[in-house]
Amino acid sequence: MKLYFKFLSLHIRSAMEYKVSFILTTIGQFFISFTSFLGLYYLFARFDSVQGFTFEEVLISYSVVLMAYSIAECFSYGFKTFSNTIASGGFDLIMIRPCNEIFLVFVSTIEFTSLGKFVQALLVMIYSISTGVVEWNLDKIIVYIGMIIGGVFLFMGLYIIYAALCFFTVEGLEFINIFTDGGREFGKYPMNIYGSIMLKIFTYIVPLACVQYYPLLYLLGKENNIGLALTPLYTIVFLILSYGLWIIGVRNYKSTGS
Repeated sequence: MKLYFKFLSLHIRSAMEYKVSFILTTIGQFFISFTSFLGLYYLFARFDSVQGFTFEEVLISYSVVLMAYSIAECFSYGFKTFSNTIASGGFDLIMIRPCNEIFLVFVSTIEFTSLGKFVQALLVMIYSISTGVVEWNLDKIIVYIGMIIGGVFLFMGLYIIYAALCFFTVEGLEFINIFTDGGREFGKYPMNIYGSIMLKIFTYIVPLACVQYYPLLYLLGKENNIGLALTPLYTIVFLILSYGLWIIGVRNYKSTGS
């Protein structure tokens, strides 16, 4: 952890070298995601509910997914841009360093401008909690925190899968964005509105519903099954499987010769 915080300190100082650029980019990130929130707001200004969920209830899942995405993007940006590392031969340098490869990629880039999305998620979270749609107690607070942590694990796992596939393709496969950036957009609404097939995909393949839809039912009191509150734990399995794919990719890595 001491080494990680050393890298973190270096990235903070690097970001602060160009303060105006950092601030403007962060503000830009805030307003880009804010347009998504406006779309949600105007939809519910026209309709009272969607599939039985009110605006305030939907904001719970919206804040969870956006917060998890912004944290994962910030600290996993090295995996998001890993195709450039492979193509430039930068992974060769990582391989000869006396440290775990995945750790070095993890700390290679930290995207602090994602703070813009995080601030928006935090504001939405504070508002949604204050509306009283959830009768908060210790159990539900733990479930809510577990949803956010599970979401971070999910998006980190997706970025690791993207990076692992770069070992075989060199260039990144953009279809992963369907589940990362797309997952952030899908996560604005409870997953049941997309139909049973999409719900199964986002339960058993990419477990976004496990950190957003199922525990949300428990938080709102729509379901009392405690098993729904535990579904974010599945993202730990997903992260482990993602790491397994990364190990396979490292073992099959061949230098690009750049």
